[in-house]
Amino acid sequence: MNNQNLLKGVFLIAIALIFGIGAMRYQVGTFAHAGPGLFPLMVSSFVGFIGLMMMVRSRVLPKIPMDMRVKNALLVLFSLIGFAVVTHFLDMTAGILFMVFLSTLASRPYSWKRNLAIAGVLLGIAYAFQKLLGLNLPLF
Repeated sequence: MNNQNLLKGVFLIAIALIFGIGAMRYQVGTFAHAGPGLFPLMVSSFVGFIGLMMMVRSRVLPKIPMDMRVKNALLVLFSLIGFAVVTHFLDMTAGILFMVFLSTLASRPYSWKRNLAIAGVLLGIAYAFQKLLGLNLPLF
C-alpha cells in the first residue's frame, strides 16, 4: 500500500475513529440540547467522511508513492511544542509567531509574506475568541 492518496484517507479515518469513540464516552444529547460529546462526534464524523472520500478518490487518481520526510514532521512537532512553551513563558502572540515561522520551514518555497498572513489570521481568530467568546487567552 504505497499510495500517498490512499494513506492520507486511511490516516484521517483512523483519527476520526479515535476521537469519535472518545466522544461517545460523553453524553451526546440532541441538537436542541447538545451534550458535551456532540461537537467532537460531529467533527470526527466530518473528518471520517473526508477520509472516506479521499480513499474513494485515490482509486481514480494515479498512485503517488509515499515520501516520508522525517525532518518536516519533526519541524512541525517542535513548532507545536514550542508554541506551548513560548505561550507559557511569554504570551500567545509570541507562541503563534514561533509556531508559524518554525513549522513553515517544512514547506517549499518558504515565504515570509505567507507566514505573516497565516500568523495574522491565527492572531485574529485568537483575538476574536478572547473578545467575543470571553476566553482567557494570554494575548499581547
